[in-house]
Amino acid sequence: MTGLDPWTESAASPDAEDSPLARQFAAYLCRLNGESDPAVIWATRLVCQAVAEGHVCLPLQDYAGRQLGDGTVTLPPLAEWVERLRRSDLVGQPGEFAPLILDRGPRLYLARYWNYEHNLAERLLAFAATPCEGVNRGRLRADLERLFPAQREIPDQQKLAAAVAVLRRFCIITGGPGTGKTSTVVRILAALQAQAGDRPLSIALAAPTGKAAARLQEAVRSARLDLPESMRQGIPECASTLHRLLGARPDSIRFHHGRDHPLPVEVVVVDEASMVDLALLGKLVDALPDKARLILLGDKDQLAAVEAGAVFADLCAHSGYSAEFAALLSEVSGVRCASAGLFVPALADCVVFLRHSHRFRPDSGIFALAGLVNQGRVRPALELLARGAHPDLVWVRSRETDRLAERMAEGYRAFLEAVQAGGDPRAILKLFDRFRVLTAHRDGERGARGVNRLFEEWLRQHRRIPPGSRWYAGRPVMVTRNDYALRLFNGDIGVALGHGAELKVYFEDAEGTLRGVAPARLPEHDTVYAMTVHKSQGSEFDEIVLLLPETESPVLDRPLLYTALTRARRRVEIRASQAILEAAIRRQPRRASGLAERLVGG
Repeated sequence: MTGLDPWTESAASPDAEDSPLARQFAAYLCRLNGESDPAVIWATRLVCQAVAEGHVCLPLQDYAGRQLGDGTVTLPPLAEWVERLRRSDLVGQPGEFAPLILDRGPRLYLARYWNYEHNLAERLLAFAATPCEGVNRGRLRADLERLFPAQREIPDQQKLAAAVAVLRRFCIITGGPGTGKTSTVVRILAALQAQAGDRPLSIALAAPTGKAAARLQEAVRSARLDLPESMRQGIPECASTLHRLLGARPDSIRFHHGRDHPLPVEVVVVDEASMVDLALLGKLVDALPDKARLILLGDKDQLAAVEAGAVFADLCAHSGYSAEFAALLSEVSGVRCASAGLFVPALADCVVFLRHSHRFRPDSGIFALAGLVNQGRVRPALELLARGAHPDLVWVRSRETDRLAERMAEGYRAFLEAVQAGGDPRAILKLFDRFRVLTAHRDGERGARGVNRLFEEWLRQHRRIPPGSRWYAGRPVMVTRNDYALRLFNGDIGVALGHGAELKVYFEDAEGTLRGVAPARLPEHDTVYAMTVHKSQGSEFDEIVLLLPETESPVLDRPLLYTALTRARRRVEIRASQAILEAAIRRQPRRASGLAERLVGG
């Protein structure tokens, strides 16, 4: 090992400067264990930074022998590095008690994240391998025919998903926007209720954020209306956030429900599962009773969770059915289902891909562009935008934010007029959700905060809001920190409106209840005429304007662009240069993890 002292401020990781928090935490671990070997210290710094960047672990082979920062530090060759780590008291083998865990990958973990990954893999494999007893196959076949009549889609993937979910305790349903994930899961619940007979099932509907939970609730309520009364009885009308379902405790990483106090449910459905990080999914699975069912819905191509892990994508890495299960699926669903071969992981029998979009017309520009972006096809994507042949796609190549405020005023016109007229808070919240500006970054002129300042200044100049006032009727805000006492959670959006002689910020929760909260009581929050693409997950808008930065950034990648495009129902306006769009489509990020390998018994 050559080069600088491991704690030199200017020494950087191979790709970026590590954060002060990661550096100080690594220093604390090494000081606590009396570690002085630079190879171990650098590994500790790098794994702390990896977790901060969303990785679960540090794959040593990706870093061994590489130069750090300006080339003044060179990491050891892989074999030497592994040997020096194994000699350290700071590092243990899987199952040992130590701050860092080195597995056979070789991957280096912070101990907490190794435990999260190991425990989750064990529980999910147990779920996947345990057959559901007592399924009446004849009844299931008849119910599937009744619930999925004359589908145009061939093969009928929705019917197949329902068959998988009834036959397995664990089911993963992935598909893009409008592929029918929610309507399918309502029919799955109906089929499960039919299997249970007259006894209503105990079912919980959940999502990572309040907005996603509200959307799930609304979709389930509308879809269940088409079902016979006998099948509707066990399907709940209300959804909650995962934190609320598990019983979040203020100032604690532990929940009320866990392995020693499981949830009183038989079925749990989680929507927008791509947003769920490793730790949260692990805690949910730990809280499930031994015979409960878990159904995850999501889009594997969307942005991963903000916290560590890309769990949903890892779960969807396994596809194709075993010969025995393929035959059973064909029998109960009537859908021809081919086998993937003899050696198929148990988890693969639990995964269903929905590919046919019911939201977008075949000639939809949004749908076509999202598909090209997802496939990394740069030239066809740019040609599609440049032709301007689709009315639902607009490409503005200007590098400035010129006329952006005017465009926002146009997009928010109905909302602003309803606020001025003193409309009903619930109707105003719905009008606000028709339009949104999405950004890649939070800060900067083309970031969410810069755009919000720009538009508020325009509103003041045009006398739409009082000068110098932070709070005003119509100010939309997004909560950025959980407040369990107020039942307000990160991502919840409300609008300040007049309430007598004062203002209150109105929120609609997942149960559809409207609540007014005094501005002074709100937890941390931001104005939200514009929001980051990350924060928009779980939401849909009629129109979006996607504003990308002028220079390349690590966050500009394919999932970010795909996620932004699929937030829109009717129209997308992209404001970005060709070079920035090219860079975003080309960059496909990878989050380091050992979960996919563990799920095949690795």
